[in-house]
Amino acid sequence: MNYNVERPVNDVNTIRSYAPKSVDRGRLEEELKRQRGSTVEVPLVIGGRERRTGQVVDVVSPHDTSVVLARAHLAGPEELRDAAESAISAQADWARLDGYHRLAVFQKAATLLAGPRRTRHIASIMLNQSKNPYEAEIDLAELVDFWNFNAYYARQILEMQPNQYPGETNRFDWRPLEGFVLAIPPFNFYSIAGNLPTAPAMVGNVVVWKPARSVILANYEIYRILVDAGLPPGVINFVPFASQHANTLLDHPALAGVHFTGSYDTLVRIWKRIGANIETYRNFPRVVGETGGKDFIFMHPSADVRGTAMNLIRGAFEYQGQKCSACSRAYVPESRWPEVERILKEEVPKVPVGPVDDLENLLGAVIDEAAFQNIARYLDYARQRPKEYEFVVDGGVDPSRGWFVRPTVVRTSDAGGKLMSEEIFGPVLTVYVYPDAEFEPTLALCDRTSPYALTGSIFAKDAHAVATAEARLRWSAGNFYINDKPTGAIVARQPFGGARRSGTNDKAGSMLNLLRWLTPRNIKETAVLPDDWRRPFMD
Repeated sequence: MNYNVERPVNDVNTIRSYAPKSVDRGRLEEELKRQRGSTVEVPLVIGGRERRTGQVVDVVSPHDTSVVLARAHLAGPEELRDAAESAISAQADWARLDGYHRLAVFQKAATLLAGPRRTRHIASIMLNQSKNPYEAEIDLAELVDFWNFNAYYARQILEMQPNQYPGETNRFDWRPLEGFVLAIPPFNFYSIAGNLPTAPAMVGNVVVWKPARSVILANYEIYRILVDAGLPPGVINFVPFASQHANTLLDHPALAGVHFTGSYDTLVRIWKRIGANIETYRNFPRVVGETGGKDFIFMHPSADVRGTAMNLIRGAFEYQGQKCSACSRAYVPESRWPEVERILKEEVPKVPVGPVDDLENLLGAVIDEAAFQNIARYLDYARQRPKEYEFVVDGGVDPSRGWFVRPTVVRTSDAGGKLMSEEIFGPVLTVYVYPDAEFEPTLALCDRTSPYALTGSIFAKDAHAVATAEARLRWSAGNFYINDKPTGAIVARQPFGGARRSGTNDKAGSMLNLLRWLTPRNIKETAVLPDDWRRPFMD
C-alpha cells in the first residue's frame, strides 16, 4: 500500500452543542419531526440485493412506544445460509483489493457521517436508542473515530515487517481470516454497531452482520452510508435475525470469527457452540467478545466530595445507566458519606427524565420492556429487604408511555449482595459505606465482589491512596480512571475492553483489535541458490 494515512484528530473533540436558538438545534428538531412522522421498511441486504421475508418486527421509540420508526424483515435459516455464501463469494476480490481502495471506503463513510449526514443520524440515534443529543453526538463521533483511526492503524500494521538478512528478503503478507466473520453488536451503542462489522472488513474480511433487534433502524442507517461510500456487494451482509437461528451461522464450516458485544451468558453459549463444532471448521474461529461490567467508583477520604458526587451522577445515570461502563456500585468512606448523601438527595431528583426529542430532558427511557422488567425486579428485590437496602433516592418507574426508570440510589449493608455484584444495566446506583480505616481491605473487597472487570475509578487527592488503589485493583478493570467517572472512553485515547467475565479485552479503538482479524503469511525469498548439499564442517 503506497500511500500515507495521517494520524486523525478525534471527531469527539468537535461535537455539536445544539444550544437553544442555534442553527444546529433547529435542523435537528426538523429532522426529529420528520423521522417521527415516517415508518421505514428495512429489508435484509445479501450480496448487495434487498430481500424481504415477510417476517416483520416493529422497531419503536423506547420513550414513546406508540411511534413505530421502522418495520424490519428478519432472516431465517435460508437467508442466513445465503448471507454466508454471499460473503464467501465476495472474499477473494475484497481481500485482493489494494489497501488504499479498501480503507478509502470507510474514510469516505466517516467524512459523510461527520458532515452532511450527521443530523439525520443524530436524530435516528435519539429516536431509536432514546439518547439525548449530547449522548447521540458522542456516540456518532466515536464511529467516525473508529473508521478514521482503524484506517490509520491498518496502515501501520501493513508496515510491520520482519527483519532482513544478506542474501534473503523477508516479508509479511497480511491476510484476512479465511471465511466469514459474524458480527453481533449490542443495542446500546451506535458506534459499536458500526465498528463490529467494519473493523474486520477494513483489513480484508467479509462479514455477516446481525444488528440488535431493538435498534435495527439506527443500524440500517449505518449500512446505507457504507453503501453510499462505495462498499462492494457481499462484503458486509445486513441480516437481522432471531437468536434462535444463530446456529445456522455458528455451525457453518467457513465461520472464521465472531465479533461480539452483549451479555456474558450469550458469549458463553456462542463459545460453547464453537467448541462443540471445532473439528468441523476449516480454521480455528477467532472470538473477540466484550460482555458487560459491574463498574465501580471508589472514593478515598481525601477525595473532593462534590466532584466525586457529580461523577457518581454522570457515571451512573447518563444514558439511563445502559452503558457497559456505567457506575453501578460505589464505595464511600464513612466520614464523607453524610455530605455525599446530602448532595445525591438534592441533585438526583432534579435530573429531568422524559422523551429525548424534548431537548429539556437529560435522560430518556430504557431500551425495551424486557430491560424495564429486569430493572424493576432488582428494585422490588431491594424493597423486600429493608434491613439490607435503604433507598436514598427512590426514583420509581413509569411504563405508561415509554420504558421509563428514574435514577435511583440505594445504600446497602451487604458489600457482596445482589445489587453490588450483579449487572443491572439501568439507572440504579448501589452504595456501600466503609470505615475510613479500612481503605485497603475494602479495595480487596471491591476486587473480589464482582465476576466482571471492565471499568472502575478511584477518587482521591492523596497520591499514596491513588497508587495503592491502582495496584490493588490491577485486575479489577480493563479501563481504570483516576478522579474521573468510569464511562466515556475515547478511541485511541482510552482503548476499551475488560477481562474476567467482561470479555477478551481486545481493546476496540486500538491496533490490537485489528490484529485479531489478520492471519499473516511469512514469505522468504532467497537470492542465490546453493550448488552443493554439503555443509562446511564436512570439507
